[in-house]
Amino acid sequence: MSNRRAVFLDLFPLDQGDLDLTPLQSAFGDLACHAQTSASQVIDRLQGAEIAIVNKVALDGAVLAACPDLKLILVAATGVNNIDLEAAKQRGIVVCNCQAYGTATVAQHTLTLLLALATRLPDYQGAVARGRWQESGQFCLLDFPIIELAGKTLGVLGHGELGGAVAKLAEALGMRVLTGNLPGRPARDDRQDLDALLPQVDALTLHCPLTEHTRNLIGARELRMMKPSAFVINTARGGLIDEQALADTLRSGHLGGAATDVLTSEPPSNDNPLLAADVPRLIVTPHSAWGSREARQRIVVQLCENAEAFFAGAPKRQVG
Repeated sequence: MSNRRAVFLDLFPLDQGDLDLTPLQSAFGDLACHAQTSASQVIDRLQGAEIAIVNKVALDGAVLAACPDLKLILVAATGVNNIDLEAAKQRGIVVCNCQAYGTATVAQHTLTLLLALATRLPDYQGAVARGRWQESGQFCLLDFPIIELAGKTLGVLGHGELGGAVAKLAEALGMRVLTGNLPGRPARDDRQDLDALLPQVDALTLHCPLTEHTRNLIGARELRMMKPSAFVINTARGGLIDEQALADTLRSGHLGGAATDVLTSEPPSNDNPLLAADVPRLIVTPHSAWGSREARQRIVVQLCENAEAFFAGAPKRQVG
């Protein structure tokens, strides 16, 4: 591929200066890397390029029409909602994404959030910082109820590779795992419908895609169906949970806690309901669950594999 011109439009945040980009640089004779690219810069930067590499930069029909040399779009992520797949198909542009690169990392993050909720880790850390332990008059501080996960029930919505990895980790802690049917997909006998699943679980973890069927999958009605002590965890996509409903439910005291790594709009605005200072028992992480160096390095490897497979006539991880 020595003569192929490629442009990486948004290398940051994939590379924080800690990745080995040699494979990517070797894969293309002419590779231009940009940390970020604004919408007004996309067409100009892609002129003459056969390969566009993007993470979150949008490539719509107008962009594709203005870049006639494009043959391949490599997405440095799994989600491809930023690509006009129909327009790409009409122009004969192949789109390939990256898959399963962060399974171990996201599963680890999910369990971290679950454990933090069960042990009230943020509350105890905050109490020590405020001097509560020093003032307690005894060797321990037990102001916040701690829950043992062994013997508890975890509900998994989206039991694919990632949901399965989380389930295995939960089972290693002694939890019972139940899986749920997703709307818009054929029901399976080994999975339960949402209304039957929710009242049983002590924790619910989401690992499903955001579609017309799953948007606001967990709203006020569903949250009320859960145990008052239950946890809700979302490391999948913002929009799966009604954010205002979750904030209101936590304020009402109905739920043991919640944790999310994703919000409906990212980066979020300060008026996002889940960023309000008065929402109790809530952990928010900044879409960082995927971000280990190991996971990001796998993306680099998969980008190269996808390019090599395409030019060998056998596209790999093709979408659309």
